[in-house]
Amino acid sequence: MRNYKLPLALCFSFILCISLAACSAEQESNANSIIQSSPESNEAQLNNDNISGMVTSTAGPEAGVWVIAETDELETRYSKIVVTDDDGRYLIPDLPPASYQVWVRGYGLSDSAKVVAKPGDQLDLLATIAPDAASAAEIYPAAYWYSMVDLPTDEELSNLNGGMNFYLTWVKNMGCIGCHQLGQLATRTIPQEFSSLGTSHEAWIRRMQSGQAGSQMVGIAAGQLLGLPYKYLSDWTDRVAAGELPLTQPERPSGLERNVVMTVRDWATEKAYLHDLTGTDRRNPTVNGYGLLYGSPELSTDEFPMLDPIANTATSFTAPVRDADTTSTFEDPVVMPSAYWGDERIWDSKANTHNPMLDATGRVWYTARIRNNQNPDWCLEGSDHPSAQVFPNDNSSRQLSVYDPETEEYTFVDTCFGTHHLQFAEDQNNTLWTSGGGPVVGWLNTNLFDETGDAEAAIGWSPFIVDTNGNGVRDEWVEPGQPLDPEKDMRFPQGFYAVMPNPVDGSVWGSQAFSYPGSISRFDPETQLTEVYRVPLPGYGVRGADIDRNGVVWVSLASGHLGEFDRSKCSAALNGPEATGGHCDEGWTFHRAPGPGFEDRPEESIESSYYTWVDQHNTLGLGANVPILTANLYDGIHALVDGEFVTLNLPYPLGFYAKGMEGRIDDIDAGWKGRGIWATSGDRTPWLKEDGVGSKPLVVHFQMRPDPLSD
Repeated sequence: MRNYKLPLALCFSFILCISLAACSAEQESNANSIIQSSPESNEAQLNNDNISGMVTSTAGPEAGVWVIAETDELETRYSKIVVTDDDGRYLIPDLPPASYQVWVRGYGLSDSAKVVAKPGDQLDLLATIAPDAASAAEIYPAAYWYSMVDLPTDEELSNLNGGMNFYLTWVKNMGCIGCHQLGQLATRTIPQEFSSLGTSHEAWIRRMQSGQAGSQMVGIAAGQLLGLPYKYLSDWTDRVAAGELPLTQPERPSGLERNVVMTVRDWATEKAYLHDLTGTDRRNPTVNGYGLLYGSPELSTDEFPMLDPIANTATSFTAPVRDADTTSTFEDPVVMPSAYWGDERIWDSKANTHNPMLDATGRVWYTARIRNNQNPDWCLEGSDHPSAQVFPNDNSSRQLSVYDPETEEYTFVDTCFGTHHLQFAEDQNNTLWTSGGGPVVGWLNTNLFDETGDAEAAIGWSPFIVDTNGNGVRDEWVEPGQPLDPEKDMRFPQGFYAVMPNPVDGSVWGSQAFSYPGSISRFDPETQLTEVYRVPLPGYGVRGADIDRNGVVWVSLASGHLGEFDRSKCSAALNGPEATGGHCDEGWTFHRAPGPGFEDRPEESIESSYYTWVDQHNTLGLGANVPILTANLYDGIHALVDGEFVTLNLPYPLGFYAKGMEGRIDDIDAGWKGRGIWATSGDRTPWLKEDGVGSKPLVVHFQMRPDPLSD
């Protein structure tokens, strides 16, 4: 039964994590250390570059609430956000000279009045207790509002292959939530422009037809899901409009969660969709310390952004394409006018980059389009290219490019396979592995390409062949759907979504998304054979994934779990006729993500992270090999530390949505101040965030200090 009224008093738990000794700079540079609280630094130190004080309300000191300092006097947006300690004290460190608006936001509160301050000020703040439950709920993460959505009945799902779990796979991390939040203010209400259509059901149908993504949205809602989302989303927004509130409330940050310092900047334009960023070499995160960050604006623009976090400036360069007739996203029509942009085609990209990655020299590699889809002759059947002789490939929708910041040269790298994500291996060739190749995995020997400039000689690709005849050699194979042949192998038809070179043995892992229940797979570059591992229930709905330095794979699941797969736990044979995907359930462990579940499925978190990233080198300070979920309905990130999730919420502006992140150590001798992780707000719709139209994509620097008062 639904609860339509909530008590005014909200319960919060407070946990103080205490260490017996302060973390020294040497300990912080150790990849296995965890930044914890230290009593020696519990008193706020007033310096000329920080603002500190105490937060109280009529109820006394307010612990576990956010203090936000923001200025518009720098060239980018600039906010710095911290959390109060057990006694309501706060310290905002390292503020650039400027005048700041400072205020308090927290669960159980309404936003306080903004007070003008400057670095060096001692500033006590008065928090405002929310007058009612509805006011308090305004700042809840989207997950709490989205969990109010009812689910279809078994009868309604009877015509949907895969049933409820397939439906949830798509209404969570494969469908709408793969592009933006559902549950923030902009989506739990109907835009004024559509409010006159009669019913909210009609308004939702119209809403999903909007803009250049309209055909994709309608294809999912009306096509794959047979129109069921319209019914349940409209019912949800009707109940929200009538005053119904979430059944559960979020807890305030506690323990390690209070040690976070978040610095918020912006870049690009209000119409740009920034998928991801890079600023260092994943293999050695000290590369490019304090240097520029580079973004990848998928679909939207060929103005590739660059952020200088020291000067607080955002610039860009225009990425070219090799062939003038390369297709542009401007050709994608506006299906119906948008409530925000009308008939305007806001996307006009040819390069259509998806992901960037720095190499050891500081060059930026992109999965980017350089031409139209038809592959050159050396990719096709009849070519003497070794990979084409095994598996010719006719089309590739995105290729590779590399940008040299020193020379400003942008170099095209043609490929016979599509590209999506990319990662460097730790090998003598500096091999760049890519996902997105459809039925093949592709790679580039970057050393050879640098020496020769010859992409044809430097690339290779392979189909995914499972060793079902068990002889350890890639043989002739049967095609998908054909019965197994004891004399042959079997081709696995799905490609990599995430791509993960294994630092332990040189194998390359990938995730298989857009299917139910989904799987991960292991490709051996030596034998060019593949192993496939399906996700067993209760996990399902694979999306992004990463690998730790022990070779354990961590994967985001639509079931609301972080999946963990350890191949060393497999007891059955890893090849042969039985090794077709369901032969190592024992290798899987599931960690339920924080947050509520749907009312009818409370065992599953509503959280539906787009991607998982592993902090292999302890760049955040929570330990080496810590997996981190992008927490797309939670305005932040979830890090799994010693089996428990640590959630770092970005409370302002609401709507933060990461699609990936990257850790960098700017100065290994600078303690917590010299390290952190960077993420861009990677939703396709920045105008749905708290600030509305005009909001630009964000870049957020998450850092962990030893305690909430460290300077």
